[in-house]
Amino acid sequence: MELQKLTTEQRNKRSMDLDILPSIDILRLMNSEDQTVPLVVGKELGQIEKVVKAAVRSFQLGGRLIYIGAGTSGRLGVLDAVECVPTFSADPSMVQGVIAGGEAAMTSAVEGAEDSPELGKADLKRIRLSENDTVLGIAASGRTPYVIGALDYAKRTGALTASLACNKGAKISRHADIAIEVDVGPEVLTGSTRLKSGTAQKLVLNMISTATMVGIGKVYKNLMVDVKPTNEKLVERAKNIIMQAAGCSYETAEQFLRESGGNAKVAIVMLLTGLSKEEACRRLEAANGFVRKIL
Repeated sequence: MELQKLTTEQRNKRSMDLDILPSIDILRLMNSEDQTVPLVVGKELGQIEKVVKAAVRSFQLGGRLIYIGAGTSGRLGVLDAVECVPTFSADPSMVQGVIAGGEAAMTSAVEGAEDSPELGKADLKRIRLSENDTVLGIAASGRTPYVIGALDYAKRTGALTASLACNKGAKISRHADIAIEVDVGPEVLTGSTRLKSGTAQKLVLNMISTATMVGIGKVYKNLMVDVKPTNEKLVERAKNIIMQAAGCSYETAEQFLRESGGNAKVAIVMLLTGLSKEEACRRLEAANGFVRKIL
């Protein structure tokens, strides 16, 4: 296992004296290194777009977007998947995060879980992976056996496969239909891929989930009109979204949110078209959820 050859395992020449730097200089150095990450991510936009298009197609076929990884990579996948529910009112099954070691691995290290290709396969079998799904394997090192096993099984199932690594020429890239390789360079703290590598992965996952949800009609202009108002803050956000989309008062937004059954998108269509709740729902269904197609 030649880890020392991986960029993510090499030493950063700028941080050789990390242990004797004043705290403010450590922070300046980390901040400076972090600023390079979005530029590197930008070089992979073409590959990221391919994953977005694949995920949109999966949703249109009734399939899912599945993130799978171990450790920090797996946790970031779970985080992005979970956030799709309140942000877009997505069914929890649409975007799923699968992590080596299961739920326990979200808060504790599960030793050895990432070293098993068979466990990656078993975890995808457990969620009944289908040919309509898109699977994104995430591994900063680009060589995690758990992820490779999952990708190989996904290919045999007929699902579209993609990979996200933070090394060029990553091993997992050879096991995926679409390979994203974001080489952010050596970490400030050698080998600590929760730093720049984790930031890069978070940025890419943000892009994939957001652009995919835009692609299936869950956004109007730049407003999250499918927000799920499950708490006081989100109820207020839904009202503000209605106000911004329809140019109405707070009181009117509150009234139509109530009349729509708590559905901001339906309330917006009702306000902009004068349609009843029932007709607004029917038109939205016919338009596959795209507000602009109704107006």
